Parts: sequence; C-alpha cells; structure tokens
Amino acid sequence: MAAPHDKDSDMALTILAEQQDGLLILTLNRPDKRNALNTEMYQALADTLRQAAQDENIHVLLLQGQPDCFTAGNDLADFMGKETLEADDPILQFLHTLADFPKPVVAAVGGAAVGIGTTLLLHCDLVYLGENARLQLPFVELGLVPEFASSLLLPRAVGHLKASELLLLADPMDAHEALRLGLANRVLAVDALLPFAREQALRLAAKPPKALQKSKALLKQELRQAVHFVIDVEARAFSLALQGEEAQGRIAARLGRKG
Repeated sequence: MAAPHDKDSDMALTILAEQQDGLLILTLNRPDKRNALNTEMYQALADTLRQAAQDENIHVLLLQGQPDCFTAGNDLADFMGKETLEADDPILQFLHTLADFPKPVVAAVGGAAVGIGTTLLLHCDLVYLGENARLQLPFVELGLVPEFASSLLLPRAVGHLKASELLLLADPMDAHEALRLGLANRVLAVDALLPFAREQALRLAAKPPKALQKSKALLKQELRQAVHFVIDVEARAFSLALQGEEAQGRIAARLGRKG
C-alpha cells in the first residue's frame, strides 16, 4: 500500500508505507528536516489512515521515524503560512482520523518526539521508546496552546500536576521518565527499537481482527466523544494563538535561529 500521492512527487517519499502480514508500517521520512510534519504530510497520513481503516487486509498500524528521530513536531515555516485552522485542514483531518482509527496503533519512538510527536502517543495503543527518546511539549514556549486533546488525555494519564509541569514549563523528558509516567510500554536499546516494535505489531496483527478492533473500541469508548470535542476546542484556541503576537514573535525567532 503506497501513501496516496503521485509517485513522481517528492511528497510520496516523506511518508513511506509498507505492508507485511496484516501490518501497515508508516515511516516518517523527512530526516533532513528531523521529520517535521507539513501540510502535505498531514494530508498523506490522513488519506492513508482512511484507506487502511477500510482495508480488511490491514489489522494493525505501526508508526515510526528513524531510530534517531521520530519527529521534531510541526514544520514551523509551514505553520507560519496558515491564517486559521479550518475543519477541513489536513492537520485536523489527521487528528480526527487517528483518534478514531479502529485498529490498534503501535508507535516506535527514537530520538526527538516534539509537540505532536508526543501528543499523538496519547492516541496509540502500544508505545515503545528507544533509550535516546526525548519527549517535549513546547506549545506555551512557542506562544501556543496544547493540541490533539492533550489537555484532556495527559492529565488523565499522568495526573493534573505533572501534566501542568509538562505543558506549562515545557521541560523535556527522557524515555525512562516517560515509562515511569505510564506514557510508554517499554524502553529499548536504539538498535532494538524498530525490530521489536515490528515484532509486537505483527503479534497483534496475527490475532482475530474483529475481536482486536472491538476490544480497542471498548477501551476507547468512555472518552471517544470527548476526545473529538476537545480536539476542536483546542484547535480553535490554537488557531487564535497562532495569529497572536506571542506566537508570531516566538516562531519567527525560532526560525531565525535555525536559519
């Protein structure tokens, strides 16, 4: 299964898709930009997830980057070109599609997992971290607000005080801290991360698919409606913040330093 983009475009190379024994592996493949996600990548991910949800030959999804980088988060230069986040924006399409994805999602995270690189883990069913993983939620630091229902899910996962620390102070956490907080299933050596995550995902894919999907649905049912509601509430606040002086100044300064 290929990511749904023209095969001659560079875009098709930034999201790699591979199928194996009921498993769909999606690899973020923009290492020169530390796998920063732009609008086209979000659209490719959303489209591929929709196809995978309907494909009876796909039982499980594995999301990964390279062993030394999962994703540096949103492409800030791409973000600066947005005036608002409308309901049909590829970013929101991806958020809702992943939140509602009916099949188990496994994440293999090595290196940087910044912003959405951390918040999307709250929507996964199994999360494996390399020893080099470094998670961070720098929204406030950039003059922005939390996204992907993290203001709802993170306090439930780690408690209100710790969630406030992670979201408001924006200090990074290493893999072992994330494991201690219950944000991951296991920490592995860097060279063992991707093979182990694939092995676990294939174990899931070999199980009865209807029972697997129904079990996931039951685990998610309590917060399902709330998650989609909060995604949209956060998106409106995020969009307003993105247009504000704080975010514009912080992001411009960050881009200037990188330039």
